[in-house]
Amino acid sequence: MYGFENMTFNIKDGFLEAIVRGHRSGLLSTGDYNNLCQCENLEDVKLNLSATDYGNSISNEASPIYTSTIVDKCTRKLVEDWEYMRTQADETLGTFLDYCTYGHMIDNVVLIVTGTIHERDVQDLLDKCHPLGMFDNIATLAVAQNMRELYRLVLVDTPLAPYFSENLTHEDLDEMNIEIMRNTLY
Repeated sequence: MYGFENMTFNIKDGFLEAIVRGHRSGLLSTGDYNNLCQCENLEDVKLNLSATDYGNSISNEASPIYTSTIVDKCTRKLVEDWEYMRTQADETLGTFLDYCTYGHMIDNVVLIVTGTIHERDVQDLLDKCHPLGMFDNIATLAVAQNMRELYRLVLVDTPLAPYFSENLTHEDLDEMNIEIMRNTLY
């Protein structure tokens, strides 16, 4: 039965491959990038992006447009596309796509832990988190009252628990060790 696995490729993977090919064709070309480099203001950026896949995301934004708005809208489109591919993926591809988001999850956990140590507002911290690194229980990390509780929450309530359990003790949760922990987990 050598070679017959390709006969059923489209049944299992054809739709998602077409989605990925569509996203690939929607990436900014060298010409698009060069045009963006020559923009003198954000309205020019908006105009140049309108001819790309990002155009629908920012076309309805009123003038004056801000850098943060462009970044937010483009990031939101990326996340929506990523989540759509993730929902369409089979188990092995879904696992791979999950692994791709772990870097953002690590950054978000480190941001929450550092913010909690410095007694920052939880909502401000959550607003700064990258959307690809969000998970259901991320807000629970910020309610920890002490380092031991924070350690337990990181080890129990996050998808990153297996990685943190190998590299983290509750004594390690101080500002210097958090950056070392981030670098170790990457």
